[in-house]
Amino acid sequence: MRLAETETVEAGSVLAKTIYNDKGQVLLNEGVQLADRLIKRLQEMGITYIYVRDQRTEDIHYKDPLPAKLRTEALQTIESVFRQVEEDRNIASSLVIEKASKQFSELIRKLLGEVKGNKELLTILSDVYTYDRYIFTHSLNVTLYSLAIGMEMKMAPKELETLGLGAILHDVGKIKVPAEILMKPGQLTAEEFTEIKKHPQEGFDILRGVQTIPLTVAHCAFQHHERLNGSGYPRGLHGDKIHDYGKIIAVADVFDAVTSNRIYREAMLPHEGLEILYAGAGTLYETKLIEAFRQAIAVYPVGITVELNDGRKGVVCRQNEGLSDRPVILILEERGISTNPYEVDLRSELNAVIIGCDTTFVKQ
Repeated sequence: MRLAETETVEAGSVLAKTIYNDKGQVLLNEGVQLADRLIKRLQEMGITYIYVRDQRTEDIHYKDPLPAKLRTEALQTIESVFRQVEEDRNIASSLVIEKASKQFSELIRKLLGEVKGNKELLTILSDVYTYDRYIFTHSLNVTLYSLAIGMEMKMAPKELETLGLGAILHDVGKIKVPAEILMKPGQLTAEEFTEIKKHPQEGFDILRGVQTIPLTVAHCAFQHHERLNGSGYPRGLHGDKIHDYGKIIAVADVFDAVTSNRIYREAMLPHEGLEILYAGAGTLYETKLIEAFRQAIAVYPVGITVELNDGRKGVVCRQNEGLSDRPVILILEERGISTNPYEVDLRSELNAVIIGCDTTFVKQ
């Protein structure tokens, strides 16, 4: 299989990986031949990248970071609680979270077990996000990324559980933001952005009243938009005034935001999202956290076509643990000429460097 930009996929191409919605329902099955109307529908749904079959890469497979059942359970849990916070005006929001805290803690332990048990580098490619549910998928992804960073930083199990709770609840304050602002397809006005910037305070106010979770979790919601140089919000905190968990979630939050499909912007690929983070290293985000994140995630996901500095092109077929930018590549071209496929392991071929990615797709 190969990862391809939906806009470049031709009619007659065959889908190589089933596409689900965030309720766990199948939208399009693996093996379906894509007619023009299906390709257009995928584009309308905001699906930027898909996996398609390719004879030369048929042995390459993408592995989801979570089993489908656990992913669906996690999204349903997040949605159920967040919806209650939004709808049950007669019940204190903190009480809703308090009742669900045991359920959230159990969920974090399951997610932590998956992240720990998976020796593959973490890869989350957005297959489909329906925009009114973005907050739920975002909360789950940020949790997985935060746990991956925490593990790279050798955090203790109890610390990881608290970090996970802070990550999964970091955006609960957005429930108080009007939907027409959250889902606006165009640029926000100054007044609308002011409303958006209230959500860390709203989240803190909800979570600090929950007796069954650490106060640190509330500070994760409060501080995930703070930045090292004081340019963040809501309080403009500097450096060590920001809790370590807040700094970790900030990195995970930004990365997932730019690599997810949004109503106003197409998803970036992981290496592009990482460039965004490195542009703010030392000023907006702690460099050591970005480095830890880079070690934990797949910068070049399995199935993506890459070009090397010596003119060779191929498809990433496996990851090297701890070496996210040095995967194993199945070489298909040498200086524009097709060649018999062979593998190159960038862990050992040190002179070879990835200089670009190509997500266009031409049927064989």
